[in-house]
Amino acid sequence: MKPEVILIVAVTRNFAIGRGGDLLFHISDDLKRFKSLTMGCPIIMGRKTFESFPKGALPGRRNIVVTRNPDYTAPGIEVASSVEEAIAMCVASPVCFVIGGGEIYAQALPRASKIELTLIDEEIKDADTFFPLLSSDEWTLPSSPVFDLTDPRSGARYAFITLERKKD
Repeated sequence: MKPEVILIVAVTRNFAIGRGGDLLFHISDDLKRFKSLTMGCPIIMGRKTFESFPKGALPGRRNIVVTRNPDYTAPGIEVASSVEEAIAMCVASPVCFVIGGGEIYAQALPRASKIELTLIDEEIKDADTFFPLLSSDEWTLPSSPVFDLTDPRSGARYAFITLERKKD
């Protein structure tokens, strides 16, 4: 049986997720939430996302890197040639998380049943990586999110939101 596919992402109001190979915001509570949700689960990511990690593979999780290069290797990772292959590698797990980047999110979105979203109350004009736009026909989108949390370091206001795919 295939695992449940969950996307986990921090996005701004204009769906920006990155710039220059890095996250737009390093919000401590968001990173803690990411760790608690993904710990013990397979995580699927693109090569550029993996290479942005300062210490390599994330501990306590099976790291699967999607790359077109079949010879790509790094300590602590497994390689898949497509998102579908990466998901198929997770059949022993009830859930797998897709953690980026933009192209990988776009490829995984049709398979996802849930999105764990950190919505940041900012618009970043010079971002170069974006999350795919979501349709209210497919997803339970909040009409007006309540930005009830504030990052003490950046001052960014944000909200944790779980989006579920609508049933037919």
